[in-house]
Amino acid sequence: MLLEHLIPTRLRFRKLPPAAGGAGLRAYLGQHWQALLLHGVLLLAGVFSAALGLKGFLLPNGFIDGGVTGISLLISQLTGASLSLLIVLINIPFVVLGYYQLGRKFALKTLLTILTLAVALLLVSFPPLTQDKLLIAVFGGFFLGAGVGLAMRGGGVLDGTEILAVYLTRKLPASVGDIVLVINIIIFSAAAWLLSIETALYSILAYLAAAKTVDFILVGIEEYTGLTIISFHSPQIRRLITDQLRRGATVYECTQGFGTHGHQRLKVEAIFTVVTRLEVVGLTDEIHKIDPQAFVVMQSVSDMRGGLIKKRALH
Repeated sequence: MLLEHLIPTRLRFRKLPPAAGGAGLRAYLGQHWQALLLHGVLLLAGVFSAALGLKGFLLPNGFIDGGVTGISLLISQLTGASLSLLIVLINIPFVVLGYYQLGRKFALKTLLTILTLAVALLLVSFPPLTQDKLLIAVFGGFFLGAGVGLAMRGGGVLDGTEILAVYLTRKLPASVGDIVLVINIIIFSAAAWLLSIETALYSILAYLAAAKTVDFILVGIEEYTGLTIISFHSPQIRRLITDQLRRGATVYECTQGFGTHGHQRLKVEAIFTVVTRLEVVGLTDEIHKIDPQAFVVMQSVSDMRGGLIKKRALH
C-alpha cells in the first residue's frame, strides 16, 4: 500500500491580496467548505465499502484481514466479542499516536471514520453475496481495500497499523512497508495456528486484493513516472516537453562518462520531467523520433506536489 498517503493534504491559509476584499474571502471559504465536503463524502464512501467487504464477504465465511482489522476479526472469532467494539478499542492507541505524529485534524478524522465504521458494522446488514471462497477472498479484499483507499483520500484511515509503522520507522532501521509486512505475517501465522491453514491462505489472498485496490485508489491508472533524458538534442526534446506536452522540465548540465568519446569528457544536457503513465509511451516515441540514441531512464513516482503536471482526478 502507498503508506505515505497517511499524511493528509492540509488546507493552507493563504494571504488574500488587498484588492480581493470580501469577494476573495468568500471565494476562499467556498473552496474550504468544498474541500471539507469532498473529504466527508470520501470518508463515508470508504466506510460503506469497507463495511460491505467485511459483512458481505469476509465475516460470514470466517476470513480475516491484515492490520488492526485482522486482529479484531481474529479475536472476535475466537471469543465471540463484538467486532465493532474491538475495532474501536484496538484502534484508540493508534489514534492517540496519530494525534502526536500527524496532527489533530488527522486524528479527529480517523476517530470519526473508525466510529462510523463500527456503527455501520453494528447496525447495517449486508446479505452474504456468494458462497465461493475464491470470490469471497478476492471481492471481500477488493471492497475492503477500496474503503481503506477512499478513507485515505479523505484524510483519515480505517486501520491504525500504518500509523504505528510510520512511528516505528523513526526508531528502527526499517521502512513502513517492512514493518507492516512483519505485523501481518504475525497476524496470518496466528490465524493459521488458531483457525486453520486454509482460512489463513484465503485471508492472505483477501489482504493482497485489498492492498492492490488501495494502491489503485490512491494512484490510479495515471501513476506518475519520472523520466531523465540524456541527449545531445536536448533543446528540441525540452521544447517537445514544455511547448507540446505542456509539462515542466528541469535541465541540468552533465559530463559524458562512457562511450566512444568518453575520454573527451563531452558536455551534455540532461532533462528531468514527470508525466503520467498514460503519457509515457507517446513521449518516448517522440523522443525517439528526435534522437534514436537518447538515453532515457524511467522511475515510478508515488506522489508529488506543485509544478506543471497533469493532476489526478482526486486529491
